[in-house]
Amino acid sequence: MCKNENKTNLPLTVLSEKSLDNRLVSLDILLSLYEDMLLGRSFEDMCAQMYYRGKMFGFVHLYNGQEAVSTGVIKLLRNEDYVCSTYRDHVHAISKGVEPKHIMAELFGKETGCSKGRGGSMHIFSSKHNFLGGFAFIGEGIPVALGAAFQSIYKKQVFNLKDELNVTVCFFGDGTTNNGQFFECLNMAVLWKLPIIFVVENNQWAIGMAHHRSTSYPEIYKKAQVFGLPGFEVDGMDVLAVRDVAQDAISRARLGHGPTLIEALTYRFRGHSLADPDELRSVKEKDAWLVRDPIKNLKHYILDSSLANLDTLNTIETKVKNCIKNSVNFALSSPEPNIKELKKYLFVED
Repeated sequence: MCKNENKTNLPLTVLSEKSLDNRLVSLDILLSLYEDMLLGRSFEDMCAQMYYRGKMFGFVHLYNGQEAVSTGVIKLLRNEDYVCSTYRDHVHAISKGVEPKHIMAELFGKETGCSKGRGGSMHIFSSKHNFLGGFAFIGEGIPVALGAAFQSIYKKQVFNLKDELNVTVCFFGDGTTNNGQFFECLNMAVLWKLPIIFVVENNQWAIGMAHHRSTSYPEIYKKAQVFGLPGFEVDGMDVLAVRDVAQDAISRARLGHGPTLIEALTYRFRGHSLADPDELRSVKEKDAWLVRDPIKNLKHYILDSSLANLDTLNTIETKVKNCIKNSVNFALSSPEPNIKELKKYLFVED
């Protein structure tokens, strides 16, 4: 087991002073954030290797560069809370606690995968971890996330449960915010005061279309005011800034004060998918964002502030490398699904 316990015009800062000064974060938390981001990055890098070696098939969309968003939000959640993802879902699942070996096995199409080898890269799912899945089409997950949030408040109001509300976090990209599901579900979430957080991972590109060219109103977080919910823009390359905004939103939702829209300004370091040659984005643009790598910048902050030494971080890095190695070995040694059970798991069984 290797669980991790539990626009473009932004200044090129290492970690914003505001995000560091306005919160007290223990060293244990800082190290856990670093480990979770590094685990996500290393997992995706290994996916690229395995894909090009012919171990994975179909479309595989990697998350490199966006780790601060997943870690900054999901590591604040409880086990009972829900996460709904997109087709770029591996790292979200890892942050929620799904074991990397079961995700890797799923990508290999093996019976030991978290979706029994039937879903593949875009359909990671785990009921045990309240991870509601990845979805192949944009916007598909938003209504699903809305349903999870609705059942939480329904049980509270109708069955008079005394427990605090479970929170649902719904991730999606900037391209999704031009689609109908986005607007319809924001409206319903406010109308029913649902405990849901909409997280827009604005990585500046919807496949090959630059965000500012595809929408008449590029500042997505401002769209929240139309429906009467709070909207916040945050530096999605700064895990502490993301964590700060998410902490307030989660607390607000859990107390029954309704939804929040968070626009995290981030960037994917690889092409849209592993089949994308990534020739549409300029080298200058990519280099400018690479300087703001959230993992390297958190590492520099920890070392420069003398919060931990290099040996401590090297130990974490070794642990992550071993985890990824074991995940690949587990996937390679796992059995293929039985062809006679091709239709198994399509429906609920008695």
